[in-house]
Amino acid sequence: MAEEVSKKSRIPLDAKWDACLDLTIRRFAYSSLTGTIAGLLFFRSPVTRWASVAFGAGIGIGTAYTECSYLLERSTPK
Repeated sequence: MAEEVSKKSRIPLDAKWDACLDLTIRRFAYSSLTGTIAGLLFFRSPVTRWASVAFGAGIGIGTAYTECSYLLERSTPK
């Protein structure tokens, strides 16, 4: 089991940053799109529609941050 963990942590730091950037862009786009669709379906006011988009974008960035911090935490030497 310990050997599997050490093999996974040998991924180069550049590849981890690329994966984090890709993950962040995709989650931001998908959750913003979901917020846009929900805003168009459920709200009439432009302010609440924009709030729905911002809420979706915040969720996307938050989940990407959580996963990236977990991924990059394993790359620091102890």
